[in-house]
Amino acid sequence: MVFNWDMMFNWNLATLLEIAVRTTIVYVFLLVALRLSGRRELGQLTLFDLVLVLVLSNAVQNAMTGPDTSVTGGIVAALTLLLLDVLISLVRSRSPALETLLEGTPTLLVHNGQFIPEHLRRERISEAEVEQALREHGVGALSECQAAVLEADGSISVITDGKQTRTPAIASRRRRRFMQRHG
Repeated sequence: MVFNWDMMFNWNLATLLEIAVRTTIVYVFLLVALRLSGRRELGQLTLFDLVLVLVLSNAVQNAMTGPDTSVTGGIVAALTLLLLDVLISLVRSRSPALETLLEGTPTLLVHNGQFIPEHLRRERISEAEVEQALREHGVGALSECQAAVLEADGSISVITDGKQTRTPAIASRRRRRFMQRHG
């Protein structure tokens, strides 16, 4: 068996830079598109969400690497994605405004046992989905819910009778600030 090392490893700097630029463009596009599609997509993945992610990744793969199918081209695309992720994380951690723009803010869906229809519409979440989240948090009736909050990560947090369900510390701090402003 003979390997074609030239096809396997492409060291043409112009091609590799083109792959990095293409990957950056696709990454930014997907960030914007997924952000505009709503936080619902970022919560728990359903079968349909998983299929969407797989099809999206396949659809954009050629846009990132172009005709280059070398190992080097794939590594450059992967490194570019990882570097972009690290860069955006660093900038986001230093800029609350950028973090809000990229991540969004929590949205109150239920307040004192009542749905907030305009918030449900804006976030494209049905009452049935909120009711399911309430059941998952051990809440049997909407009237028992003091607040249900759509978090920036797409999950729904539930607060009942002054007790909140167990969530990560960062989400809890955000929720407290949110409830102080809106509760």
